[in-house]
Amino acid sequence: MKYANTILAILVSGLIISGCSAKRNPDAVQDAQAAAVKAAIPVKVLPLAKTKIARTIDYTATILPFEEVNMAPSTPGRIERIYVEEGDRVTRGQELFLMDRTQLYQQKVQLASLEKDLSRLDTLLKSGSAKQQQYDQLKTQYDVTKTNVEFMEDNTLLRAPFNGIVTGKYFEDGEMYSGTPTTASGRSAIVTVMQVNPLKVNVGISEQYFPLIKRGMKAEISADVYPGEKFTGTVFRVAPTINPATRSFIAEIEVPVRNDLLRPGMFVRVSMYLGEVETFVVPAGTVLLQEGTNIRYVFVEENSKAKRVEVELGKRFDDQLEIITTNLREGDRLISEGQARLLNNDAVEIVQ
Repeated sequence: MKYANTILAILVSGLIISGCSAKRNPDAVQDAQAAAVKAAIPVKVLPLAKTKIARTIDYTATILPFEEVNMAPSTPGRIERIYVEEGDRVTRGQELFLMDRTQLYQQKVQLASLEKDLSRLDTLLKSGSAKQQQYDQLKTQYDVTKTNVEFMEDNTLLRAPFNGIVTGKYFEDGEMYSGTPTTASGRSAIVTVMQVNPLKVNVGISEQYFPLIKRGMKAEISADVYPGEKFTGTVFRVAPTINPATRSFIAEIEVPVRNDLLRPGMFVRVSMYLGEVETFVVPAGTVLLQEGTNIRYVFVEENSKAKRVEVELGKRFDDQLEIITTNLREGDRLISEGQARLLNNDAVEIVQ
C-alpha cells in the first residue's frame, strides 16, 4: 500500500508539471501540431489548351501474299507429272500437275457408250417404239456420268488459279499423294501458289479508331530493308467486330509492288492519316509512369491539392506528347514542375 501511494504521487506530479509547461510555452504545442501536417509542396503549373494536330497512326506488320492456295486433288492417287518447280512464276490457267487418269479414261468410255444409247433411244422415242420413262432413266445416267467426267478432268489436271509464284513443291513425279499434311500450316498439298503482286498487310488497330477506318483509305508502307522507299496501300476490307482480348480490329491493306521489292514475310511499318483533330499536347516531362506498370498519369492543381489523372499516350512531337483522356478540360492547371515528388491529394503551393 505504501508503494502504491508513492507511484500515484509521482504520476500526479508529472501531469501537473506537463500542464504548467504547456501553459508557459503554448508555441511548442502549435509547432508540434504544424509538424504533424505535411508542408505544401511548391509547384509550377501551366494552363491546358487543345492544339490542332494531324492525326496519324503507326503500326508494324508483316507482308502477306494477297492470295495463297495449297493445290491438291480431291482424292488420293498417283502423281503422273508435276510441271512446275519451286520459284517458278505461273499465270492464271497454267498447268501445274497431272494425276493418274485411269479412272477418267474409263468414265469417258462409259460416257461415249451412254451417249450412243441415248441417241438411239431418242430416235425410238420419237417413233413411239420406246417409253418416256426409259429415256428419262438413261438421260439421268448420262448426265451423272458426264458430271463425273468433268469433275475428274478438273481434279486430275490442276491449273493455277491466278498469276503468282510457286512457293512450295512437296512431291516428285510418280509418287503417291495420300492427303496427309505436307505444308508448314498443316494442310495437304502437292504445290503451293502465292499471289505476290499485289500483296497485303493485315494491321491490328486499336478500337478507338474503329469509326475512322474506312474502305478506300490510303496507307503509307515502308520497309527497313529499303531506306527511303515508300509504298502506297489501300484499305480494302475492315473487320466488322472487335477482338475482346486485344481491344483491336483488323484492317486489310492491298499493296501494289514496284519491281518485286516487297515479298511475303517482310517486316514493314504502316502509317495512316486520319485527318486533323484537336487534342491536348503537353511537355513530355509532365507525364509520369507508374512503377511496374504501363499506366501513365499527370497531376493537375485543384483547390491547392494535386489531383492525379490517368492518361493514354498519342503521338510524340519532339519533346511534346499527345495525351488522351476524358477527365481533363481546357483551362485545367497542369503541374509542370515538382510533379515527381507528388502523391494524389498532396497539398501544393503554386510558385512563379
